[in-house]
Amino acid sequence: MRLFGRKDADHEDSEPRGDEISISTFWTWWEENRPRLDSLVAEGDAGGLEDLLAPAVAAVHPDLVWEVAPGRNAMHTLVVTAAGDAELRPLAHRWAKGAPPADLLWEFHPSRQANPQALELTLDVGGFEFALDKLMLGLRAPRDTPRVDVAAYHPIFGELDEDSRMDTALLALDWLLGEDDVARWVGEITAVTFEPIDAVPAVHLPAVVADVASGFEEEQWILLEGQTAAGAPLVATARYPLRPVDYPLFDQHIAITLPYAHRDEAGLPIGESLAALRDFEERLAARMLKLRDDAVLAAHLSTEGQRTIHVYADPTGDAAIHAKELIVSWEEGEPRVDVGTDAGWTAVAPFLS
Repeated sequence: MRLFGRKDADHEDSEPRGDEISISTFWTWWEENRPRLDSLVAEGDAGGLEDLLAPAVAAVHPDLVWEVAPGRNAMHTLVVTAAGDAELRPLAHRWAKGAPPADLLWEFHPSRQANPQALELTLDVGGFEFALDKLMLGLRAPRDTPRVDVAAYHPIFGELDEDSRMDTALLALDWLLGEDDVARWVGEITAVTFEPIDAVPAVHLPAVVADVASGFEEEQWILLEGQTAAGAPLVATARYPLRPVDYPLFDQHIAITLPYAHRDEAGLPIGESLAALRDFEERLAARMLKLRDDAVLAAHLSTEGQRTIHVYADPTGDAAIHAKELIVSWEEGEPRVDVGTDAGWTAVAPFLS
């Protein structure tokens, strides 16, 4: 298995949305160069494969990371991943969505997949042999939280610098769980040079994560109270857990702002306004249910006489149109719908879990 692509912290992002053109261009290039790619893989010519593939992937976006690995159903898989960069995740998934059908030789994924033979893998890291069957993990799963904190230890970690230790630990977790499940269920990650007292072999990680995930199979919402930056009280309700990785194509942010007339001394809705807001959200939820493949209601918050509802959607869908249709019926003040791009879900960052 060989890994390619490297994120450049000093690189400025290219234009955010010529992606449809670049993705289409990539797959045209792939079909034209498929015979050569097949030949290089058959010959085991990793250098030639890198020379051919690297510029094509970089043309989609220079910060995407790619690798060729054994496939699940095909002989090989081409992975083009955002490598944890939430801003690039939609692009990687659109790249995979545009891929040709898998065949006996190739399949395509927008994130690293769990490898059933992970514990049989050995990787050269800085001249040291990193065997996954020697990886030990200290695991913490705080009650009622959707995350497992991981302290990773390997005998060679004492010989590596901090960045190399962390990069190796992250790659190992991706192989054990799959990159998306690492994003979903793994919290704080540390790569340590001393084995944690209660460490367990890495083989146990998938079972621990599955146990934590089983507590969040049903849709849940959480009620939060706090203050604005100016000190005004606010009340928020958010989907829980709330994570962009669950909706990788939903990088369109739709903010629906509803001013309300009836409020208490804290500026929170009461009486007729509270009833009107609930009715609006029921109608919005019904629309979102019909659009569940294209949009999700993420959170709403009330403060200082207005409620803001945050929806994330696939920009190729009609969620924004539905939102603008719904606000026409709002009678308490001037409602507003603001639509923009927010791949990292920064507008709901305080509610991400």
